[in-house]
Amino acid sequence: MTTLQQLLPGAVVAPRNTGLRRATRALRPARTVPGALVSLTLAAGLGATAAEVVAALLGRPLGWVPVNELIELAGRSTWPELEIVAMGLAGAGTLMLLLAIMPGRTRLVPVETDDPLIVIGITRAGLRRTLRAAAQQVAGVERASVRLRRRTIEVTVMTSGESSGQMLRQVGTVVGDRLAGVGTLSTCEVVVRLRRRAA
Repeated sequence: MTTLQQLLPGAVVAPRNTGLRRATRALRPARTVPGALVSLTLAAGLGATAAEVVAALLGRPLGWVPVNELIELAGRSTWPELEIVAMGLAGAGTLMLLLAIMPGRTRLVPVETDDPLIVIGITRAGLRRTLRAAAQQVAGVERASVRLRRRTIEVTVMTSGESSGQMLRQVGTVVGDRLAGVGTLSTCEVVVRLRRRAA
């Protein structure tokens, strides 16, 4: 028990490394394509430059990198003339490096497990199908669609007959129970919307 909890018995202190945070971090895919592009570009450019420098020092230039033309271009050009091009190249390089370093957005929804060393995820499409099937089991619901948002799960139900708030509450309860049954580590709020079928 922390000192804060001893001082304030009713206070709830959330753990820093929760299961949701740990699972989300583990399920994030690495951005391998941008990383590979950055690595190959840097390796090819720096390797060709190093080979050209070594060959020039030995008196046999390879001609892979037009060193003399680049030196002449640099001597003829001033900074204001090349400022936009240089800034654009620097920005593109920085963007590619950031894309390679930062992990991608996870396509899986974390599922709770008893073992903290095991991380399991369910696909977003699979979770949508599961929740849609649960919503369609409620009496009076003809069709349902589910959208997974960042903070909410939107369930839109379609009905042709008279509907009541009781039915919408029942859909929310059934979907919430199915979420709990699947064991998703989600803090999303379930929002149920009604759409009437045109007569």
